[in-house]
Amino acid sequence: MTAVLTNISLFTLYVTDQDDAKTFYCEVLGFVEGTDVTMGEGFRWVTVTHPAQPELEVTLMVPGPPLTEDMAAAVRRALAAGSMGGFGLTTDDCRAEYARLVDLGVEFVQPPSERPYGVEAVMRDNSGNWLVLVEPTAFTPETLRDGGWGPDGS
Repeated sequence: MTAVLTNISLFTLYVTDQDDAKTFYCEVLGFVEGTDVTMGEGFRWVTVTHPAQPELEVTLMVPGPPLTEDMAAAVRRALAAGSMGGFGLTTDDCRAEYARLVDLGVEFVQPPSERPYGVEAVMRDNSGNWLVLVEPTAFTPETLRDGGWGPDGS
């Protein structure tokens, strides 16, 4: 029998403070707490999940071991600069979710904008990670190329 991968089950997101990040993801974005345990030498394993996708846990990890100190320092600098990529979130109404999140104090680096693939806004979480909020629409590779999104930039 051949093994088959069935899905992505865990994604690591580096954060500056696990408690603050867990509060942001749960209280602001509507995620739910997954695991929160301390394991040997102060290592803390914190995960959150989205209620509609509980099989995917997002690990909220402070930069440190198993990263080298040089790599952990680079991640901390990228978080402080607000240049770390996070992940994308889907919504049924990007403009309404944007307004709700702005009212809650979420920082957006791009307001809702029409794209060939839908309406997109870009925000930062409270650690500096970029999160893309998308209200998707149907598209084809031709739609993306015709809208200037093709590999040749046309």
